[in-house]
Amino acid sequence: MFDSFSPRISVQRAKTVLCAGVALTSVVAQAQVAGPAALGVGTTELREVVTLGWSAKRQVLGEPVYNEKSERIGTVDDVVIAVDMARSYAVIGVGAYLGTGKRDIVVRLSQLIRQVDGSFVLVGATKEVLKSLPTFEYER
Repeated sequence: MFDSFSPRISVQRAKTVLCAGVALTSVVAQAQVAGPAALGVGTTELREVVTLGWSAKRQVLGEPVYNEKSERIGTVDDVVIAVDMARSYAVIGVGAYLGTGKRDIVVRLSQLIRQVDGSFVLVGATKEVLKSLPTFEYER
């Protein structure tokens, strides 16, 4: 019969666990020494925000959205940021273009193309495509 306990194996396991514990303690200690990231942004990054970024309040909210045929399809009513902050979405009210009551749809903010004149274009935004998109509703 095979004996599952071997002193050699348990000593080897103890050494492995001990080494892992020492390595983990070292990593945790280094992370604590480093401290939190600096608050705010530096001058270079601030310049990029001002010159390259979009201000939701000043340049996005309330702005009309057109398709590539220059037909006005709606207005940007809101900007929603994903929980992980890796994605942003535009909520667009599209009622008048569809000939129905106003309803909100959601597209990725990256799908909105900013034109030289400052207007937004949503490529491929035909009536059929917009009607097929689910209606966005805020949770209560």
